[in-house]
Amino acid sequence: MEKREKRPNTLYLVVPCYNEEEVLPKTAQVMQDKLDRLTADRKVSSQSKIMFVNDGSRDATWNLIHGLCGQNPVFCGLSFSRNYGHQSAILAGMMAARAHADMVVTIDADLQQDIEALDRFLVCYQEGCEIVYGVRNDRNTDGFFKKTTANIFYGLMHLMGCNVMSNHADYRLLSKRALDALAEYQEVNLFLRGLIPTMGFQSDVVYFDVKEREAGSSKYTFGKMLTLATDGITSMSTRPIQLITCMGFAVVLFSFIMIIYCLVDWAFGNNIPGYTTSLIISLLMGGLTIFSLGIVGEYVGKIYLETKARPRYIVESFVWKEAKEKTKNSDNSVPFNRSGKDGLTEQKDENA
Repeated sequence: MEKREKRPNTLYLVVPCYNEEEVLPKTAQVMQDKLDRLTADRKVSSQSKIMFVNDGSRDATWNLIHGLCGQNPVFCGLSFSRNYGHQSAILAGMMAARAHADMVVTIDADLQQDIEALDRFLVCYQEGCEIVYGVRNDRNTDGFFKKTTANIFYGLMHLMGCNVMSNHADYRLLSKRALDALAEYQEVNLFLRGLIPTMGFQSDVVYFDVKEREAGSSKYTFGKMLTLATDGITSMSTRPIQLITCMGFAVVLFSFIMIIYCLVDWAFGNNIPGYTTSLIISLLMGGLTIFSLGIVGEYVGKIYLETKARPRYIVESFVWKEAKEKTKNSDNSVPFNRSGKDGLTEQKDENA
């Protein structure tokens, strides 16, 4: 059997952060230790980095990231001008890293996702996979409410025709080839869990156990989960609009049945004067209105998915420690450079 040639292995860990000052020092240490071990075992290149993405935090998260970048060149960071959301933070990190990395792994800052699973991610990558999904074995660490809402979320997504993997929460590896393909997607309404599977590259799944959060509290409130579900459905499916059309057709059908019933009732003299005419008109017009809105909505839904052109995020600054290589600009940045402290280079982007 022919031995497979080893693939380039510069790894960037992309870590979205929102108000994570309590857990960030521990997270940085754990991730640095893991990256050092991977480098020592020659599983990843010595040019590998950990990139923190500050999603408009209101605490000292960005100051901590800036300090980490000054202490060790393995760390780099970028900061949004405001809070744009978890999905945008992940995308921004991946797009900034793809100019330098052979592969990117996105992982949350709370250390609940098992970082030791990275070894299995890398094995799948070296076996030819362009995408590797991290899927949790169970939801035993979740409370009843979180577990119930998560099951409803995935059930609803599947019902709406969205191609999402159950219990996969943005812990994944993407190769440079997959990142370049993802960069071609220009839609603003982001739902990466549904978007990435549509690329169709060779992929695999790594199962892992979820740990308790090291510090702080979850930033994924019920409102944010509801927003994520809404974004996922509206960005990946027009089935809700199709359901409206079906409802309109059902109302029209019901209207005709009621028309026949009212006419028969009128023929036997059991009607209230004026009642039949009002009911027929109301039912018929209501059904036709909903049916018409459904048809128009089919077109509006498709236009809606294609024509929104707002920036997905705005990067306020990008910082890393100058080492052997000079800082390069990511493809979607317009740089404004100035020298920072401790040998840092800080770039400010005006668009996304």
